[in-house]
Amino acid sequence: MATVEQREQKEQRPKRLISGPGMLLVWLYGVMVVGAVSRSVYQIATDFDRAPLAYSLSAVAGVVYGFITYSLVRGGETARKAALVCCAAELVGVLTVGTWTLVEPSAFPDATVWSDYGMGYIFIPVLLPLSALYWLRTSRDVSGVTR
Repeated sequence: MATVEQREQKEQRPKRLISGPGMLLVWLYGVMVVGAVSRSVYQIATDFDRAPLAYSLSAVAGVVYGFITYSLVRGGETARKAALVCCAAELVGVLTVGTWTLVEPSAFPDATVWSDYGMGYIFIPVLLPLSALYWLRTSRDVSGVTR
């Protein structure tokens, strides 16, 4: 039987968001962090004048992916809400940039992570926020506590 102190410590720990499908999301977001950040750092360092908007957007995508990864690992209700907001912003970014690259391709002399809705990344950039939003919405119990 757990002591009162052990139960209080357990209750104070943030609820995990990386159980079940959440673990897959953390892994995929981690891969996207590495891909987006390494790509943008290399492109910004070697050829920034060629496509500054595209390379900057890839860097922003990497930062967003990093924050979402951190929030999922951190857990708790505040992190869940922050991840929800970031995933929604990510989805808006992917849809905006994806549409922009199709409508006005000349604005992007080189591709971004979100170009053509993430076609260069097997559409993971558009599928990932949708999956994460679904997981984050359903990972909350009826009582409002995350699982």
